[in-house]
Amino acid sequence: MSAQFPVKPDAKGLAASAQAAMKSRGPAPVHLWNPPYCGDLDIRIARDGTWFHEGGPITRPAMVKLFSSILRKDGDAYFLVTPVEKVSITVEDAPFVAQTLEVTGTGADQLLTFETHIGETATAGPDNPIRVVRDAQTGGPAPYVVIRANLEALIDRKTFYRLVDLGEEETVDGETWFGVRSSGVFFPMILADDLGD
Repeated sequence: MSAQFPVKPDAKGLAASAQAAMKSRGPAPVHLWNPPYCGDLDIRIARDGTWFHEGGPITRPAMVKLFSSILRKDGDAYFLVTPVEKVSITVEDAPFVAQTLEVTGTGADQLLTFETHIGETATAGPDNPIRVVRDAQTGGPAPYVVIRANLEALIDRKTFYRLVDLGEEETVDGETWFGVRSSGVFFPMILADDLGD
């Protein structure tokens, strides 16, 4: 009897598995799937949201949407997951880029809804928090919003400027923060004392 070795994962096979697994539009229920790990796949998501396979950009939007629908983050690692296989990919920063912002309501009723470069939307709130990380060397902000299931979008510059325009100050744990509000939650972005820096 011959030994069976795992087959090297390939993008076409993964895409076929993903299409077969998806019964409706939108993200697949990857959190319910626990297939065997099949290795690394030469797919990389660049900081600007561009997907690459074997060094070249994936130019078919439908393929990018399909792959993004089976994307899962476990710990600090990213995987494409189908019911029959799980392969790791490289993500330079965040897998999505939030490019537009819709604001509805005001005050405690304000809702901030982001849309990504692939058309997914998420309204900031308890399940979809906004966070801002400051670069240790430059002090520049890197803003993020959770789109779904621990997968974040980097908020692009123009959209971040819109957030800043909506900002307000609030005391959190005894310190005054500048931030934004959505779905009844205040999201601190920077200490108010640091605004002039």
